[in-house]
Formats: sequence, C-alpha cells, structure tokens
Amino acid sequence: MDKRPIGVFDSGLGGLTVVKELMEHLPGENIVYFGDTARVPYGTRSNETVIRYSQQCIRFLLSQDVKMIVIACNTASSISLDIVSKVFDLPILGVIEPGAEVAVASTKNKRIGVIGTQATVRSKAYEKAIRHLDPTLSIFSIPCSLFVPIVEEGWSDSKIALLTAERYLDNMKNEVVDTLLLGCTHYPLLQDTIGKVMGPSVRLVNPAEGTALEVGRILRTRGIYNNDKKEAKYNFFVSDLGDKFKDIGGSFLGKEIKHVQKIDIEKY
Repeated sequence: MDKRPIGVFDSGLGGLTVVKELMEHLPGENIVYFGDTARVPYGTRSNETVIRYSQQCIRFLLSQDVKMIVIACNTASSISLDIVSKVFDLPILGVIEPGAEVAVASTKNKRIGVIGTQATVRSKAYEKAIRHLDPTLSIFSIPCSLFVPIVEEGWSDSKIALLTAERYLDNMKNEVVDTLLLGCTHYPLLQDTIGKVMGPSVRLVNPAEGTALEVGRILRTRGIYNNDKKEAKYNFFVSDLGDKFKDIGGSFLGKEIKHVQKIDIEKY
C-alpha cells in the first residue's frame, strides 16, 4: 500500500475534469492538483514553452512527494509527454492515448471528430493515436481556442459559449461524425453546450474517464495502489487567482474546495 498522492497538473482548472474521474474511480487515492492559472492557456504557446512549463509543473509536484503524475492537459500531453517521461523517474501518463481508445471504441460509422487547442490539433497527436488503433477511420480536427478562456471565466452555460460553439462546430456537423472527442480537459465543462450544437446522435468522448481507468491499472501493476479505507486527501495549488479557482472548480467537482494555495511556479 502506497499512501503517497497522485500528482495532476493542467494549464488551469480544466484538469479538474480528470480529478473528478479519479475521485470516482479511485476513491482511496490522495491527490495533489496544480493548475497553472497564471500562464493559461498552453494551447497558443510554442512547443519549447509548453515543454518548459510541463517540466516546472512536474518538479513542483515532485516536491509534494507524488508517486505518479497525470498530465491532465491535452496540449502538454501531445507535446511534452515523450520528453518528460525520459527525464523524470516515475510513471507519467497523458490523456491522449486513453481518449483515443474510448473514441475508437465508440464510433459506429467510422467518422470521428476531434476538437482541441491550436497546439493539440497542430501536433496531430490524436490523429496518430486513433490511426494507430484503426487506420480505416476518418478523422476531422478543428481547433477551438476560445473555449478555454470561456471556461476559465465561468461562462460555460452562457449565450457566448453557445454562439462560439455554433461557429466552431458548423463544419464539424457537416462531416457527419458520430463521435466527437473533447481534446482539451476544459471542454467537458462545455459538454452540455457542445451537445446542444452537435445533437443527440453524436457521442461526446471525455478522455478523463479512460485516463482514470488507466491510472488505476498502472498503480495496481506497479504495486503502488492505495487501498487504505480512510478518506482521501485532496490538495489544490495554483499559480494565480485562487478565489476564482475555488468557486468554479468547487461547483464543477460537486465538492467544496476549502483551500487553494498559490505558489511561485517560476521557482521550479
């Protein structure tokens, strides 16, 4: 039994979609979450910057004695996962592969849509992962950069969110996809809005669930699973705007975030 926490990081509060699934599927696991709210979004940054940010986030989480790290950011997963996995000596999991697996298993007409940040779409990480699983599938990708700031402002259910989704997804609807992969951890907070635009015939895939299941498999395989029956501890850190994080994040998790600590990520 290993009581050390799982470390999770994202560019902002979107990674709480992964934390929520971890809480549900692995209720005994302690979690340390870091949201890099001072530097959100990552999706418009250069590859070099995303890699540097990812390494800083990981070094901070290592200072919290974590046993595993989940990169709950599609941009960082697509750009930095291979590099940081070689640099740091502990299991590190991104969200790309688990999300691709769920999407491939979901489609019936072999037409999958992918939405994400500019960096994620540009990297073609989801396309590569999906085609590796099934090269016969048709994949259609669209960057939706404004979704992240809309979520960070707490406007997920607003008319602004709906109008933005309609503008972004108009072409996607014309491709007749039956599965839409939400390729950014912020996007599940817009699930209702995106669902209204795409219609009930399109399944929305949240990579967070598949990620949580894969985390559980890795922990058990490596013998670092925590089967303690005590209530898990959750600690939250941000690089800026702690109060907004508490309000929006707590509402989404359905669990009050009592304390958020601001840290200076540039020290790491």
